[in-house]
Amino acid sequence: MSIRVVVADDQDLVRTGLTMILDAQPGIEVVGQARDGHEAVAVARELRPDVCLFDIRMPGIDGVEATRQLAGPGVADPLAVVIITTFDLDDYVLGALRAGARGFLLKDAGPALLVQAIEAAAKGDALISPDITRRLLSTLASLERPAAPAQPIAPLTDREEDVLVLVARGRTNHEIADELHISLSTVKTHIGALMAKLGARNRVEVAIWAYETGRAPSAG
Repeated sequence: MSIRVVVADDQDLVRTGLTMILDAQPGIEVVGQARDGHEAVAVARELRPDVCLFDIRMPGIDGVEATRQLAGPGVADPLAVVIITTFDLDDYVLGALRAGARGFLLKDAGPALLVQAIEAAAKGDALISPDITRRLLSTLASLERPAAPAQPIAPLTDREEDVLVLVARGRTNHEIADELHISLSTVKTHIGALMAKLGARNRVEVAIWAYETGRAPSAG
């Protein structure tokens, strides 16, 4: 069955372009569109798509609040939301992550990455643009560290610690595999273990934990 998607963006040209890209993909169908945050929430609640693709800045309510209403901690049956933005680092990215978003992309990321993000969200995974990860962690590195970081539910192995630092520096899975001289499937296994031990939903939450615990002194 096709992945059903709702697209929300206040710019008609952008919204139409995203819809055309997704509808051209086998296995993906855009079932609804919205021009502002209020309409996005209403359409998503009515249609219950597999994935919502929201611009982070919309009239009415922004993408962060729309995400919170559809996927926040208090939502009984949360929807999968992917946030898309024109900015290299938007002030709302961290807020949207904490509101329950499963993915972040730049609008110039390209069709391939867009489709990957939609497919990942539909499966319950998350895909964060590497550029956004790098910029987000660079910003976090300039902030004061929390006093009492949370602990993992189980100790990390030495290799998981190695992978953790590279994730926090914004490395892609392929870059991590090359740097540590391990296979891509092994990298994915380690990242899955990290997410499980840290209670993280995606690699950005893993990176934030590394920052908060002092394991990533810089994001470079």
